[in-house]
Amino acid sequence: MLDAEVILPSVEYFPDNYDRTPASAEALFRRVCSYMKVTPEAVELEIFADEIKELQNLLPSWRGASGGCAGLYTHDPSGAEEQQHRNMVVAVKSSQLEDPLALVATIAHELGHVILLGGKLLDPKLSDHEPLTDLLTVYLGLGIFTPNSAARFRQYQDERKAGWSMHRLGYLPEEVFGYAMARFAAERNEPKPAWAQHLSANVRAYYKRSRAWLEQNS
Repeated sequence: MLDAEVILPSVEYFPDNYDRTPASAEALFRRVCSYMKVTPEAVELEIFADEIKELQNLLPSWRGASGGCAGLYTHDPSGAEEQQHRNMVVAVKSSQLEDPLALVATIAHELGHVILLGGKLLDPKLSDHEPLTDLLTVYLGLGIFTPNSAARFRQYQDERKAGWSMHRLGYLPEEVFGYAMARFAAERNEPKPAWAQHLSANVRAYYKRSRAWLEQNS
């Protein structure tokens, strides 16, 4: 945590051309692997269909809120011990490819499973292993992406249709992410980190409130 580099949504960290194709998603996946120090050759990336997105394409208007699983992690432990690491798969919804920030957040979360579950550092039967995995992304430097994707409002309109959607991603609310980022900065002795300006308005407000509380209750 103390040595982690905070990854920003900038060309400096993501210089590859991103065109929403599976090939560009694969390049992004490999980059996030490198930032989280996961060997990309040990994990296979798959993309699965999103039924909600198909409905949005069919209907003339769409209003709704959604949440839940945006990605999946699977690991086949049936092989020999030295072969198990080759059986790890990270899968993401096809709709995630349209939102690169949310895609990075989803990939980071699933790679957290690779580290914690694939590395046998955590029992998958623990009731809080999903929120703990969200926290891991913060402390490994991906804390701009997962908090900013915790609640995503999108509005769209074209010649044929219009609509809005609110999508909740991950297992922690924005308030907890804000506190986690405040603890992250405090432990690293960063009173005014430049990366804080990249947090969304909601998360940044919770972050500032948490920093003030930590200073009063050190």
